[in-house]
Amino acid sequence: MTVHELCQWVHARAPFDTQEDFDNAGFLVGDPDAEVTGVLFAMDVTDKLLDEARQLSCNLLITHHPMMFHARRRLTTEDREGRLLMRMVQENMHLIAAHTNLDQAPGGINDVLAQTLGLSEIAGEGYIRTGTLPYPMDADTLATHLADCLHTAVRVMGHCPARTITRLGVASGAGGDMWRECGAIDGFVSGEIRHHEALDMNAEGIVAFECGHFATEEPGIFALASALQTDPVALQCNLRVYQSGTGPYAMS
Repeated sequence: MTVHELCQWVHARAPFDTQEDFDNAGFLVGDPDAEVTGVLFAMDVTDKLLDEARQLSCNLLITHHPMMFHARRRLTTEDREGRLLMRMVQENMHLIAAHTNLDQAPGGINDVLAQTLGLSEIAGEGYIRTGTLPYPMDADTLATHLADCLHTAVRVMGHCPARTITRLGVASGAGGDMWRECGAIDGFVSGEIRHHEALDMNAEGIVAFECGHFATEEPGIFALASALQTDPVALQCNLRVYQSGTGPYAMS
């Protein structure tokens, strides 16, 4: 398969024309006609990820977060992103990013987040989902449940031991301002929640749970990887597809 064919595969599941105007999702680096030797899925491009790709003989990266999110006037090794872009070009690495288009897509980041948390009766569109917990939980029990599901530390904002939480709203990443779109909920989960957002939620009787940007989005990009791993065309082509074992903050 070529880079272009893989880009079309992503587009069919999370159309790039649904991304926000500020976003930079799509085919970002490389040659669209190049044959793909292997695909590595991850949240972000880092040096550790490029090392991993080389070890796995992968020449295509599919990440959630794009590069060149802000306009660049020069490409040098004087900043982190510039060094990464230079290295990618030198190593013939290709990059596709699925960002706000995948956040919103059916079966995308937020659907997967809701499913990962074990919610039922999932509803919603755009960047938010709501659903019912497997059983009513107090704030401490729910925090433990979230930590176990997402393998992350959870910050409870508005702790109230007597509060019973049944209906949960979720918005991955920096979605703390989207709680108002959830309708009737008892608790709200996002990657990043600001102080004033938590205060507003608490005033409405909603307990906020901040679970980390990375932790709330990684399951969704890996679900996209799993879909490619089982895709009939990819299987027929013997395409090698991997999920990165290197987080964005990995140290040398």
